[in-house]
Amino acid sequence: MKSKFKKMAGGLLLMIGLIVLALPTLLHKAGLHPEYHGEIAQVPAGKRALIIATNHSVLSAPGETSGDATGVMASEMTHPYYNFLDAGVEVDIASIKGGEIPVDPQTLSRIVRTPEDDRFLADSIFLAKVKNSLAIVDVDVTQYDIIFIAGGWGAAYDLGYSTELGEKITEAYYADKQAVIGGVCHGVLGLIKAKDRDGNLLIAGRRMTGVTDKQIKELGIIDITPQHPEAELRKAGVIFESQTAFRDLFATHVVVDDEERFVTGQNQNSGHETAQKMMAIVAKNSML
Repeated sequence: MKSKFKKMAGGLLLMIGLIVLALPTLLHKAGLHPEYHGEIAQVPAGKRALIIATNHSVLSAPGETSGDATGVMASEMTHPYYNFLDAGVEVDIASIKGGEIPVDPQTLSRIVRTPEDDRFLADSIFLAKVKNSLAIVDVDVTQYDIIFIAGGWGAAYDLGYSTELGEKITEAYYADKQAVIGGVCHGVLGLIKAKDRDGNLLIAGRRMTGVTDKQIKELGIIDITPQHPEAELRKAGVIFESQTAFRDLFATHVVVDDEERFVTGQNQNSGHETAQKMMAIVAKNSML
């Protein structure tokens, strides 16, 4: 009897082990971090991109200061970075306060880590940029062709509250370079304080996307994080678009506004396409 029980237990453990080993592949096939098979933008030489991320590192509930470690979601920074870099675009990294950008350790776990994340972990230049990011107040945003704002749960605590970031988005929008501006997931919170020359919200009336309230509820952080992109974009007058799945973690959607100045991606699955669409607009504008 004991021998039979040991065999059953051993078989169960083996099955669990195989499932754990196969989990990254299963999640990928379900829609997490899909491969990009679209058009690869051909960007003229000399173009520059700025990626902006959070400085917030604690997933704390309202009224609390302690919690799990968080920050930028790795892929929401690494995917655009390497899309830009591999296209010959010079890439700088900034954050609200400058200095170190915390990377959410969960997003570098074996189960969800992507090839771009592995490349980042072995890239001394990129690692140094993340360790010593530029403070947004010190950045001349008028010198960039692309402004991309990365998400992650940490972004819910600082991007949408930063007056300085809002002013920089406004400045980039009206600059002579006509920068293409956008981001993915919680990163779009960095757009909500930008204003037009009449003092109105710059994004009001534009088609955009970001992480859905549904996904935030499914992830269990709806009552923890202080700002939620879908709710904040709608509050700002955005025409909100999204796709859904049995879990929105496996959905993706990218929106280019009618003016082709803002490109936004729904979540962590949208980084490749968002970056490529931004570069395609830059390439097209360079030919005009």
